[in-house]
Amino acid sequence: MFNWFKTTLLMAAIVALFGVIGGMIGGQGGMLLALLFGGGMNLFAYWFSDSMVLRMYNAQQVDEASSPYLYNMVRELAANAGLPMPRVYIIDEAQPNAFATGRNPEHAAVAATRGILQMLSARELRGVMAHELAHVKHRDILTSTIAATMAGAISALANFAMFFGGRDGSGRSVNPLAGILVAILAPLAASLIQMAISRAREFEADRGGAEISGDPHALADALAKIDAYARGIPMASADAHPETAQMMIMNPLSGGGLAGLFRTHPATEERIARLRAMS
Repeated sequence: MFNWFKTTLLMAAIVALFGVIGGMIGGQGGMLLALLFGGGMNLFAYWFSDSMVLRMYNAQQVDEASSPYLYNMVRELAANAGLPMPRVYIIDEAQPNAFATGRNPEHAAVAATRGILQMLSARELRGVMAHELAHVKHRDILTSTIAATMAGAISALANFAMFFGGRDGSGRSVNPLAGILVAILAPLAASLIQMAISRAREFEADRGGAEISGDPHALADALAKIDAYARGIPMASADAHPETAQMMIMNPLSGGGLAGLFRTHPATEERIARLRAMS
């Protein structure tokens, strides 16, 4: 129930942000159009955001015949968690990472990169996939997937503010700096929304994943290994769609300085410490 409340609040906040940007661009008329557009985007995101994210990563669906190792592992863990069997995808990226998506457990999907399949032992990979299934069980996936889809749309809308500057209610030009300000603040606001929903749920998914796999140390070992290698291996799909970074088990983006202020994941050391403490 709480995750439904969070999702509803997120969708309302995004529509409101659309309205503010629309008002800056085109006054009352622009605000109305942006609100309608935001509402339509929310409906579209609810039904199709998972497919959009999977296409962004060029994820390929696999089955028991094409990838028995991963598929059977997910099937066993889903049974442990009392979940329906999700769709299983492989992403052709060298960086070790994984995510879950979908609007509910009955329409869920889990995706893993080739890098993580090659780098982790079977025990460690079980821990990672159990973590992703914990996101499915906790119904985090709808919130995170909608956030990723809508953040990209907000950034695109904010770019219009950069080009068109903004109009008041009478159609007169307003200070072009206002348009620039909106173009900067809107993606920032979207990032803050994502950050707010990401950190606590990662701890919960770590705990839930450890319970599903029955091996907290396996996930802890996997996180340590992913953290050590992921930083040095770029992920082109994530770089092209940074709004999806918060969906991954580990932040796939590189960068220090200001980027550190907007981490979408808790510190890996703290996640590992909590998992070690479970046993």
